[in-house]
Amino acid sequence: MKVLIFNGTLNKPNDTSQEIANYLKEYLLQLGATPVIFNLSEYDIPFFEEDFSEVPDSVTKMLQVFKEYDRHIWFSPLYHGGMVGAMKNCLDWLILSSKDENPYLTHKIIALICWGYGANASTGIDSLRNIVATLRAWALPYSVPIAREYLYEEDRFSIIYEEKFQRISELLLQPKISIL
Repeated sequence: MKVLIFNGTLNKPNDTSQEIANYLKEYLLQLGATPVIFNLSEYDIPFFEEDFSEVPDSVTKMLQVFKEYDRHIWFSPLYHGGMVGAMKNCLDWLILSSKDENPYLTHKIIALICWGYGANASTGIDSLRNIVATLRAWALPYSVPIAREYLYEEDRFSIIYEEKFQRISELLLQPKISIL
């Protein structure tokens, strides 16, 4: 099964978002999935404009990748109750698929992860969940809100969060998950 890992941050090589992406990719490979990481920082997604003269190549590639994968994992740090603005901007470009036979992300199943300091990461999950529904996709009922100060123990993820990352990956791959 092909899984898109959407790293919605403008990350640096060894930051939390890249470490989560790499962990998820390695675990999904162990489960027999075919994961691909979409690092938003590697694409030059311009600010969304309704009146654009030509669709940028980076947006065309992004649309193709998002439509190709039936299972997604999206994650972002919490910013003012929601996701990173660049992530929201990227998702806004999905409006270009509104006239497709299956517009937006119709019938995709999306797992959600968000982190923040304190216990507020669930507000980011709620924000992401609303966007998933608006894009005609289905949010996996299990999500991972992370209290960032408890994410690591020594030089690795804490056992609690490793178990949660594994659980969300396993649930996402369940063949019985069907929305039809």
